[in-house]
Amino acid sequence: MADGSKSSNEFGAIDFLWRLVASFFLVFLTFNPSGWSYFHWVKRAVANEDGTGGISAVHFFVGAILLAGWTVFLVSTKNSLGLLGSVIGALIIGTGIWLLIDIGVVSAGSANAVAWLVLSAMAILLAIGLSWSHVWRRLSGQLEVDDND
Repeated sequence: MADGSKSSNEFGAIDFLWRLVASFFLVFLTFNPSGWSYFHWVKRAVANEDGTGGISAVHFFVGAILLAGWTVFLVSTKNSLGLLGSVIGALIIGTGIWLLIDIGVVSAGSANAVAWLVLSAMAILLAIGLSWSHVWRRLSGQLEVDDND
C-alpha cells in the first residue's frame, strides 16, 4: 500500500507473536506449576485456605472468561488444523520436548520443568492453530472457507 499501512490480509511474524503471547497467557493463567493460576486460586478458595469463605462470584466470572477464551482458541485450532493437523502438530512439538530431554537440556526428573514444557507446547499448538489459516493462504494462495451446510 502506498501509505505504508499494512493490508488487512497480510500476516507476519508480529501477528503470530501476538497470538503466541495470547495463547501463553490463556494456558498459564488457567494452570501452571508455580501455584499462581486460576486452578490454584479456586483450589485455595474451596479449601478456604485464603480465609475468604469459599468460592465467590469473582471466581465464577474469571472462570467464565477463561472458558470463553478456551472455547475460541480450541474451536479456531480445530477449524484450521483439524484433528489430523492437531495430532501432527502435537507429535512434532512432543517429540521436540522428548529431544530436549534426551540431549540433556531438560531433566526428565524435574516434574516442574516437564510441566512447563508441556504447557508451553499446548500454548504453541494453540497459537499455530490460530494462525494456520493465514499461513496456509500465504504458502498456497488458497483461502480456507468454513462449510455451513
